[in-house]
Amino acid sequence: MTMTLAELTDLTGLDVLDHLERQVAIPVVDGLQAQGDLIVIPYAFVEHSVSTHHYTRWQDVPAAGIELLRSAAGGNPHSLVADPGTCRFTGGLRDATGLALGMIDTSAVAYLIHPEHGGTGIAPGRYVVRRQRERSTERRAWSANRMIAD
Repeated sequence: MTMTLAELTDLTGLDVLDHLERQVAIPVVDGLQAQGDLIVIPYAFVEHSVSTHHYTRWQDVPAAGIELLRSAAGGNPHSLVADPGTCRFTGGLRDATGLALGMIDTSAVAYLIHPEHGGTGIAPGRYVVRRQRERSTERRAWSANRMIAD
């Protein structure tokens, strides 16, 4: 079933900015997808560089969602939402890049929602959520990469 942005905001109680078209269908993706300063990566793409700790605790994603990251200025959050009992999240990861915020394991479509970007659908599977970075235009070696600020 296709979900619209209006249905997702009604379902979750999370809102988006007025400039977004609320009747648009939210795409569901099983590959790489980005939303502002976050990137969702299928676990199979990074399984050799990302792993859980032996003490990692998974938490069920509640109907109200989980805030994964708040924008650089402290404003708009990226929230993960899913139907109860269908999605788990953990932040207990080892990540060679140091960019991982956590891992999602979902048996049904889960959604990322953000006030400025709207919603994106995550197909069933396991994914790593990372901060995005970009190559700096500065020539200093220590500043070759920088975090994308949303």
